[in-house]
Amino acid sequence: MDPVRPQTDPALAQALRPGGVRSVFQPIVELDTGRVVAHEALARGPQGSSLERPDLLFAAAREAGLLAELDEACRIAAFEGATRHGVLAPLALFVNVEPEVLDTAPLDELLAIAEAAPGTLRVVLEITERALAARPAELLRTVARVRELGWGIALDDVGADPMSLAFMPLLRPDVVKLDLRLVQERPGPAIAQIMNAVNAYAQATGAAVLAEGIEDDRHLAMAKALGATLGQGWLFGRPSAVPGTDRPAGALPPPTPESGDGSSQDSPFGCLPTGTPLRRAPKSLLIELSKQLEREAMRLGETCVVAATFQEARHFTPSTIQRYRDLVERTGFVCALGEGLPVEPLPGLRGAHLSPADPVRGEWDVVVLAPHFSVALLARDLGTTGPDLEREFEYALTYDRDVAVLAARSLIGRVAPGAGPAATPCLARPASDQPATPHAAELLGDNVLVRRALEATPSGVCLVDVRLPDQPLVYVNPAFERLAGLDREELLGRNCRFLQGPDTDPGALARIRDAVAAGEECRVVLLNHRGAERYPWYNELHLAPVTDESGTVVQYIGVQVDVTERVEAERALQQERDRAQTYLQRIQELAVTDPLTGLPTRAYLQEQIETSLWNARAGGHSVALVVLAVDDVATVEAQHGPAAAEDLMAAAAERLRARLRHGDLVARWTRDSFVVVLPGLTPAAAGPEAQRVRDGLVEAVRGPVVVDGCPVVVGASAGISCFPADADDVAGLLAAADRAAGRLPAR
Repeated sequence: MDPVRPQTDPALAQALRPGGVRSVFQPIVELDTGRVVAHEALARGPQGSSLERPDLLFAAAREAGLLAELDEACRIAAFEGATRHGVLAPLALFVNVEPEVLDTAPLDELLAIAEAAPGTLRVVLEITERALAARPAELLRTVARVRELGWGIALDDVGADPMSLAFMPLLRPDVVKLDLRLVQERPGPAIAQIMNAVNAYAQATGAAVLAEGIEDDRHLAMAKALGATLGQGWLFGRPSAVPGTDRPAGALPPPTPESGDGSSQDSPFGCLPTGTPLRRAPKSLLIELSKQLEREAMRLGETCVVAATFQEARHFTPSTIQRYRDLVERTGFVCALGEGLPVEPLPGLRGAHLSPADPVRGEWDVVVLAPHFSVALLARDLGTTGPDLEREFEYALTYDRDVAVLAARSLIGRVAPGAGPAATPCLARPASDQPATPHAAELLGDNVLVRRALEATPSGVCLVDVRLPDQPLVYVNPAFERLAGLDREELLGRNCRFLQGPDTDPGALARIRDAVAAGEECRVVLLNHRGAERYPWYNELHLAPVTDESGTVVQYIGVQVDVTERVEAERALQQERDRAQTYLQRIQELAVTDPLTGLPTRAYLQEQIETSLWNARAGGHSVALVVLAVDDVATVEAQHGPAAAEDLMAAAAERLRARLRHGDLVARWTRDSFVVVLPGLTPAAAGPEAQRVRDGLVEAVRGPVVVDGCPVVVGASAGISCFPADADDVAGLLAAADRAAGRLPAR
């Protein structure tokens, strides 16, 4: 293999020559036993070159059009390095494949290299989430080829994007590799959702769960808590040219067997098991069933895959377009297949043309697949004649997960690769029964004054035709052109969604969608972007429906006003209010908080004791006080200075706080003492409970404290008093507790 071409970067040319790419190996271990079960081969460019880092190396190969050659060189280096260093069965070797070369990766040739080795290589191919949406058909074909070779599959970076969860049941990986943020970040709802899906999949299939990024014992504990059985990270070993041998060896579980009963998978309908009961229904019923499944998919959200067929592109109607636009926005992956459908019928919707000879051309299929839900509506056209909505199909509605997975694979396996970033996705032209895009003269008629008024208004005005695919702009006035930063020719025929961005409020977009679906007016303020530079501005948008003679909504008129200055002024004012509120809260905190210990102050404590006594009188309860003095504070200050004495009191405060119940209150009382309030006690238990707490607090404070770099042994004295047994007011209770502590003479 010598893929070097003229004008190739010298460092890249060096990397693509035999031996130019090298592999380093990182161990993968069983978390419970510490045994090494596999090594991951990580690619590195020529040592000391400008492309030694893998990200720079692959970026250069991608730019030069040599990604397939580099990908092959990396796997050859991995196989040769593993053979040379003894990473042989039962140990497994994890290797990666680049998404862009999935369909052309020469896996068969590499298998021959592996089999020629003195030992046997047990290979696990890692698929990244970047391949899931971009090249789903190639991905499924690659997985099938890998299975035929007897290799395993690992799904990498699971959790970094919801797409990985959506595709997990379709790929059926043997190893699920958790993205490192799951073990390194604080748990939250997103992590809980990911682990819910991953653990359900692992339990159902027997797949292993591998946590990446384990760098310390805290990460290790989190990985185990999340359900991982395998781990990878610096805690077990960094990538090295020579695999480490300091740990005992183990073995991965065998690859998970494929599901299904061997039914024909030429089409989704062919995935139905023999003997499945079939029903007959008109197309009108299938439409309603399909809509219900679409609603289920939107409820499931970003971890859901939707695959559907439409027989012919003319059945992909404007109302269908609106529904599928919502599906694209709310679910993980959506594809639509039909004769005449383009690669991308809508932005984000994956499409595929079906040839008349394809058995799917004669089917009506809708498959919804999510981590905890699966359903498939699989129907076959019976070829009856008559009105379109009365055409009959035989169908099955199944919730069998294996059937749904096979049906989804059958459809997604036909999806074309995604369009490049420069592509403009749209339907090629409207079907014959759809209205053509009207010109402005047709829309505004011959009323010259109306046209001049619209052209003169400082507000942006546009018309959107809701009858056409993707609801394009069919008229814009000059003010709209200025607001959008584009000429009329660049605007007409496009959905105004392009004005939005990732920071646009999804709530505002949802209100617009709901209003258009209901044929109602809508007023929102949303973030838009202007021109090729994508300059942000705030748009106060008023949408109103336009109806024809029958009252049917055919267009929407939109009026836009740039209110950026107003929004920014309101935001600045709110920020000032927030800052003022923060300062006020801080002042209030300082008024009631001791700055050294962070405990409440003496004044605040007295108020709280008064409140506790009031509640106790009303409810017949008792309140206990503990006064605790830290011994030798003056001695520590004399020997080590005032800062050391403050450190001693801060340490004592932290120990006291850790020993109290929720609802108890501890406060700084004097320079060397604290007061603890124990509310809500029964009169009979108040004394014993206060004594127990006192003894525990004295024990907590006593002991060595590191002061000025030296351990200092401190002690404490404490006394208690109870309401109403010892006194019935704050001063009396504090005096009684001080006497008990020996701080006041006995009366």
